[in-house]
Amino acid sequence: MKLSKFNYKLPEELIAKMPRENRDESRLMVINREDGSIKDFYFKDVLNFFDDQDVFVINNTKVFPARLYGTKEKTGAKIEVFLLRELNRETRLWDVLVNPARKIRIGNKLYFGENDELVAEVIDNTTSRGRTLRFLFDGEYEDFKKTIESLGETPIPPDLNREPEEIDKDRYQTIFAAREGAVAAPTAGMHFSRELIKRLEIKGIEFTEVTLHAGVGNFRNIEVEDLSKHKMDSEEMYITERSSGVVNKAINNKRKIVAVGTTSMKAMESSVSISKHLKPYEGWTNKFIFPPYEFSIADALITNFHAPKTPMMMLVASFAGYDLLMKAYKEAVKRKYSFLTYGDAMLII
Repeated sequence: MKLSKFNYKLPEELIAKMPRENRDESRLMVINREDGSIKDFYFKDVLNFFDDQDVFVINNTKVFPARLYGTKEKTGAKIEVFLLRELNRETRLWDVLVNPARKIRIGNKLYFGENDELVAEVIDNTTSRGRTLRFLFDGEYEDFKKTIESLGETPIPPDLNREPEEIDKDRYQTIFAAREGAVAAPTAGMHFSRELIKRLEIKGIEFTEVTLHAGVGNFRNIEVEDLSKHKMDSEEMYITERSSGVVNKAINNKRKIVAVGTTSMKAMESSVSISKHLKPYEGWTNKFIFPPYEFSIADALITNFHAPKTPMMMLVASFAGYDLLMKAYKEAVKRKYSFLTYGDAMLII
């Protein structure tokens, strides 16, 4: 399928710049693949679509304050550093993006904080904007991480077109967040409040966790028209024995499996057995899902309204069906749903 097929006109005023006051009071568009219907609800109504022993698979990744601002040695030029992933804990090696990249060369030192609390040396080039940094920090690892947290900013996506605020520390994060490593939040999970989870559990619905540390590749422009030629960045993921057991029991008992977000869906589709059951996994995935694609595990998907021509939108189109999804997006614009990170939700059944 072609990249241009995933373009649509998104009015600027429909991009949600801030989160709603209550997580579970977002609007919810419900798309039924069987009859093609598109109906309006509120997110808290999601419990009316599922029953006892159905399983919600959530992503427990935790976003860390990945954006740092520093200065270059000697010149004092201001540099933005976006932490992508830790390469080596002992030697403090990190894979990063730098901006402006043309000023940053191997051997340069970068200083962070008013009193230069953190210093890094550039030791390699990886891509046009990518660098490998070694942080020069003598203290314990926990102190190093605390320093990063104190100096770093919440990496809200550029489409919000604003600086991060205090509220983002809490709300650009799901309440499931436990395993630190993501630079992008699994936004579908951000609609769940503790109260809603309790109500779902009382109904007999079970939650189980996977981990997929969403990377910055989700926001990079796809440069090729032929999607089969696009290569996704690798993302770290984990599926435990316990989680695969919960999912497989539900499959065997013919209960519904609900993927909460494209990241949970991608994680499950990256570790499927021949019998279409979920396997435990620890490693990396660069799976890129676009139509046509046959899914193996999930019966339903909860997601947000994604930006045009993004990998997330393509995965959702694969699950909903391309024509039905494009019709739903057209309706969402007409019905004035909120889009993107802090926007409204969609349930595909």
